[in-house]
Amino acid sequence: QVQLVESGGGLVQAGGSLRLSCVASGRTSDNNFMGWFRQAPGKERVFVAGDRWSGSNTLIRDFVKDRFSISRDNAKRTMYLEMNSLKPEDTAVYYCATNGRVYFNYYRAQEYDYWGQGTQVTVSS
Repeated sequence: QVQLVESGGGLVQAGGSLRLSCVASGRTSDNNFMGWFRQAPGKERVFVAGDRWSGSNTLIRDFVKDRFSISRDNAKRTMYLEMNSLKPEDTAVYYCATNGRVYFNYYRAQEYDYWGQGTQVTVSS
């Protein structure tokens, strides 16, 4: 079992920055892949970025690649999603997720077994 808790969302003006945190507890390992997803109202959940705790498999979607980045504090088992130059279209609930497997389709939400509760990010124009 893995427990995930996100934090760091909020209301920010366009062009601003936020840093989301995802704290993992339970059965985790350096090989586990952590994904960040977002879901806007009325839309499906979309993979945004992810990485292993080891830092060996960083993935960031093209539509945020120049603005978002991932960092980790393994001692705290915390993964961060750094979001800069935020745009109104980034408004969504952001989730972190993981499962116990090393290799799977990281882009598919259905592949993940454990999810955090989500944190709302709202970007005003």
